[in-house]
Amino acid sequence: MAEALVSFLVEQLGSFTFQHVEQHVKLVVNVEEEVATLTLNLKTIEAVLADAERRQVKENSVRRWLSNLKEVSYKIDDVVDEWSTEILKQQIENQGDNAIVPKKKVCFSIRFRCLCTGQVAQIISRHDIAGRVKELNGRLALIHEQRKQYKFRQNEIEFEQPERIKSVSGVDESETFGRDDERNKLVSQLVSEHSEERKKPLVISIVGMGGIGKTTLAKLAYNDVDVKNCFHTTIWVCVSEPFVQIAVAKAILESLDVSYVPNSNELETFFRHIESEIKGKKFLLVLDDVWDSNHTKWDPFLTTLQCGASGSRILITTRIAQVASAMGTTSDHTIDIKELGEKTCRSLFYHIAFFDGERKESKKFEDIGNEIVKKCKGLPLAAKTLGSLMRCKKTLQQWVDVLNSKIWELQEFEQEVFQPLLLSYYDLKPLSKRCLLYCATFPKDHVIVKDKLIELWMSQDYLEVKGGNKEKTTVGQWCFENLVTRSFFQDIEEDSKGNIRNCKMHDIVHDFVQYLTKDECFSMVVKGANERMELPGDEVRHLSLMFAPKDPFPVSSLNCKSLRTLTAFESKLTSIGVELISQSKSLRTLNLSENSIREVPKEIGGLIHLRYLDLSENDKLKELPDSLCDLYNLQTLRLVGCWELVKFPDEEAMRKLTKLKHLYVEGSCRLKSKGIGRLTGLQKLDVFHLNGYRGEDKEGTLKLQDLKNLKQLEGSLSIAHLESVEDASEGVKACLSEKHLLYHLVLDFICEKACGKWLRAEGTGQNDNDREILNGLQPHGDLESLSIWNCQLATSPCPDWILSLHNLTCLALGYYRNCELLSGPFGRLPSLEWLSFWEMKKVKKVGVEFLGIEESELQSPSSSSSSSSSSSLILFPKLKSLQFNVMREWEEWEGVGGDFQNNITIMPSLSRLQFWTCSKLGTLPDFLRKTPLQTMIIGLGCPILRDRVRDKTSEEWAKISHVPDIQVEECKLWRFQAASC
Repeated sequence: MAEALVSFLVEQLGSFTFQHVEQHVKLVVNVEEEVATLTLNLKTIEAVLADAERRQVKENSVRRWLSNLKEVSYKIDDVVDEWSTEILKQQIENQGDNAIVPKKKVCFSIRFRCLCTGQVAQIISRHDIAGRVKELNGRLALIHEQRKQYKFRQNEIEFEQPERIKSVSGVDESETFGRDDERNKLVSQLVSEHSEERKKPLVISIVGMGGIGKTTLAKLAYNDVDVKNCFHTTIWVCVSEPFVQIAVAKAILESLDVSYVPNSNELETFFRHIESEIKGKKFLLVLDDVWDSNHTKWDPFLTTLQCGASGSRILITTRIAQVASAMGTTSDHTIDIKELGEKTCRSLFYHIAFFDGERKESKKFEDIGNEIVKKCKGLPLAAKTLGSLMRCKKTLQQWVDVLNSKIWELQEFEQEVFQPLLLSYYDLKPLSKRCLLYCATFPKDHVIVKDKLIELWMSQDYLEVKGGNKEKTTVGQWCFENLVTRSFFQDIEEDSKGNIRNCKMHDIVHDFVQYLTKDECFSMVVKGANERMELPGDEVRHLSLMFAPKDPFPVSSLNCKSLRTLTAFESKLTSIGVELISQSKSLRTLNLSENSIREVPKEIGGLIHLRYLDLSENDKLKELPDSLCDLYNLQTLRLVGCWELVKFPDEEAMRKLTKLKHLYVEGSCRLKSKGIGRLTGLQKLDVFHLNGYRGEDKEGTLKLQDLKNLKQLEGSLSIAHLESVEDASEGVKACLSEKHLLYHLVLDFICEKACGKWLRAEGTGQNDNDREILNGLQPHGDLESLSIWNCQLATSPCPDWILSLHNLTCLALGYYRNCELLSGPFGRLPSLEWLSFWEMKKVKKVGVEFLGIEESELQSPSSSSSSSSSSSLILFPKLKSLQFNVMREWEEWEGVGGDFQNNITIMPSLSRLQFWTCSKLGTLPDFLRKTPLQTMIIGLGCPILRDRVRDKTSEEWAKISHVPDIQVEECKLWRFQAASC
């Protein structure tokens, strides 16, 4: 919806940018009166936008007025941005390496009189800037005058300063309300055996209107234990619109978790691979959100899938009854999902509205709440959305206002769940509105990565906050969490610490944001390379291309001059094209990841507004032109998985990227660029590739000392190819101890390759060079997570500084091919919660040295004067999860023998223990008896341990018999509850 964008843009221009631009424009072109009038008109218009944005839903004339305002505002923003860019460019060219980097959108450190004569005037003519400002001011003045005829109410709009609200992201409340009968029926049909043999899998359909809970019901059945155990493999694919056969076939293959997915335009190629993967296997395939009822498109799928074993099932969800018939579903295998009863809907609503426990369901709230629930019409999504909205309303009058809202009278929204969504949308402040609406650029069921989304918001300048000094990433985090608590996102995935990583948007919510942005966001399905395409209007700002084929790039017939976002999904474009650049000068975001781009033209530098460029997974891209560094406003550059990328821009040119904050190059292991060390403003760098690619020229590659000046790095950092470091003393030059914003560090002694990894040759013993390198790479003491891979140490696999990491919660060590002894102070790490070992190939025994016990502490308690201190010793005090993976020579795990185990507490917080491919391991330590272990997993490749644990008369069983959940993985998961055995 245009008003959300315009409201924030007006605030941004009126409150900050023009305070600066006014000074510089009048100094250079003497148009101070024009700028003053422009600023005044913007501020006056801003005061009525809240009323205008509500009225435009029903009043077309108001919508047109807002559209005109938006058009002018975007042009103003472009002018301001171009001017700011030229100032920044001149500053960098004048000061060279000593340039002062602006911290805000426009912040000048050089004296303005220097800009009034000479170089700036050479870049932008006085006539040009004056003419553009004057023309825009004339258009804005007309809009300002027109506003009077609408008699808008004035509202003081303030930018949202979101507070952290307790999240319910991990819980889908609708799973537990009112669907027990449908769930039981569905599970029964999925697992039941039929006497007759079927050539094709049985097709079961869930049919119901949008927002009724079809997908939720399918997920409940899909994750049911009985269903999981009934099938060899389960597959989930979201179909949605448009239905493209190759895309669905590819999604099925990817869901089968195959090692290779063909890059083909032939449907039969995918069918052959699917058939080979499922032949003879009993499978469950869920096709979620199917719209196309053309049975001729589905018949090839059903024919291919009949190669599965008897008892296979296909489960579809759809809003259209004809789809179920077209797929071959009979009436007795169709589940028509109905609205929730009022009592159940009320329970769901109140469960969410009062989840925080701060307010009782008093009679005064309950009476109004019951009336609000009736507006949900039995739709779970509506109840959940309204519940989330009312959770933020603290007074009775606020509840009454929602009940009496005129939104309920809008006929246009009656047939869908849009009314409660619109209420929740209007309850947001402009910042959150803009961020939410940008999600219309994603396809349905798209996995939204939180960090990427925040960077996309930043690229559109959505996260500027009035009068605030908060970092944009912090504002983005708050905004994201706010939208989560309002139930605009679902399918939340969290990391081990409970931080949200990914999410999705419910298809109805997606329909809703697409409706609100129908003039600005457009998704285009490209059916052929020579197809003539047209945008629906000049107002389109964000374009998503779907299934674009190879060249020519499909812009020849498009009017792209107003585009601010261009993204290609499921496409195979081989070039960016000069024509695209010449037409799309206003682009802020360009995402051409997962295409087949081979070359970036030098004209890319002409996209002066560009903030976000993603060329990831273009594995034929070999170099980037120096002109890329003319993108003075570039904030995010993603080059993940560009296996052939070798040449970065010239080192001297790289210094111009003063605004680049995020650089992602994981998998681009051949990349050579000393210039990365010049990017002193970098905040995020996923992988620092040293000169490690075998057989290639080392000239121009990075050294550890190039990390020295990257002092603003935060979050995670991986340093790869440490095996290539010849001078072990170089580790100190990286100055990791000065990078206090890093919380996760990965140190890797390998050289990566596109098809896997170059693993280091096995040695015969300790590699002192590796030890010295590790010791030199000491991070700051507040590091939270550390991983070390492919080190050559034979004993003591930890660096000497490990005990200085008093906040270390996660530690992973792997591929130590010479390590024979797991000795180290592991048990002495006070905050360690998660410990993992991978492929310690020569380890045969794990003993007390693993616990971090010193010899003096193992003296007899009766003869030792230190017995009192021994009795209070606690090892691994906070450890919750312990994993041993691929340790094929490991035979014995020994604990603390004799009386000593009574004087030492070991792993008092352990809840999860996992083994995988430990083929010779047969013993467990006695101290496991006293741990509060809740889950023990014996994965594939542990035959001896598996058999001994199954034998309930064995010593090993006695040590873990108290564990409530023991899982043994074979071809299927073998699980039992210890208490019932």
